[in-house]
Amino acid sequence: MKLESVVVRQLELPLRNPFETSFGRTTSKQFLLVSVSADGLSGHAECVADEDPYYLPETNATVLHVLRDFLVPRAFGIDLAHPRELLPALAAVRGHRMAKAALEMAVWELWARREQLPLYRLLGGTGGEIRSGVSIGLQPSEAALLANVEREVAAGYHRVKIKIKPGRDLGLVRAIRERFRDVALMVDANSAYTLADAALFRELDAFDLMMVEQPLAWDDIFDHAALQREIRTPVCLDESIHSEADARHALDLGACRIINIKVGRVGGLASMQAIHDLCRGRRIPVWCGGMLESGIGRLHNVHLQTLPGFTLPGDTSASARYFEEDLIDPPVSVSARGTIVVPEAPGIGHTIVWSRVERATRFREEWRP
Repeated sequence: MKLESVVVRQLELPLRNPFETSFGRTTSKQFLLVSVSADGLSGHAECVADEDPYYLPETNATVLHVLRDFLVPRAFGIDLAHPRELLPALAAVRGHRMAKAALEMAVWELWARREQLPLYRLLGGTGGEIRSGVSIGLQPSEAALLANVEREVAAGYHRVKIKIKPGRDLGLVRAIRERFRDVALMVDANSAYTLADAALFRELDAFDLMMVEQPLAWDDIFDHAALQREIRTPVCLDESIHSEADARHALDLGACRIINIKVGRVGGLASMQAIHDLCRGRRIPVWCGGMLESGIGRLHNVHLQTLPGFTLPGDTSASARYFEEDLIDPPVSVSARGTIVVPEAPGIGHTIVWSRVERATRFREEWRP
């Protein structure tokens, strides 16, 4: 299969509520939507980069540049026998994993539509349902956080994650545990701490957390290994893991006991599968983190979580938590049991509502061989 066109749109969707982490506050989701076409069909994927380089170095602007000037021209020159062939063909371009992932995931979705298969079957997963967790950003007050946790627990989510940062950490966890003794609870620091804060994480050991996610620097595994030796709570790595090699090195050093696989962060679905297989072989749990995706990216995450190594609930929650009107129909919904049904239609399995896409589009570029 040879690609015949690639279209990139920049979209902006207002969030229903602001989402705050240790590195900033977000009121709208701005992202690139990549569409690839061949043989009369199209596949679509969302890039997880943002406007600013606060999570990882890539931004919407760098992704657009690298797609236009390097990745897409290379992709046009390939006659693909399988989507797995795309990433090796792009290897001459170093890094830029979010850009690569957006293009590669769109090709996988196109291929699934071409084969008339739901995406999960192409990935080797199983259908049915996946368990859903929820991520709660920093709130203006402890009372607001507790109200949010209460609402999400009542909605049936299997796990609650809260964001923390220096000065807003131990007290929040203590307050949640006093009211919700049995809820599956984890914290995400988004690299806000250093090894000098080890005493704080030793105190958090008392609260029976599932994990503490990315407590230290975004590009570190050595200090994480030292921290993991000092605390009982499992460390989960997110920003530090960009490839199967990174995951292998982190596990060899004992830097974590859990890995968060965000497919956009690791360069695409083929890279995701390699990390998944490594962790499954070593009996390391993995789960799928979220990046405030619209329904298009959210459904990609639903399908990949059907692989057997994804044993922990991910951040793939309902569309309605974030957007008044999602880009897909029906939206992603979570049952009272805290589960999401995996679609059986070809590709990501839900219909993209193009009138909504066009309303949200800020600019559009199309490229052909």
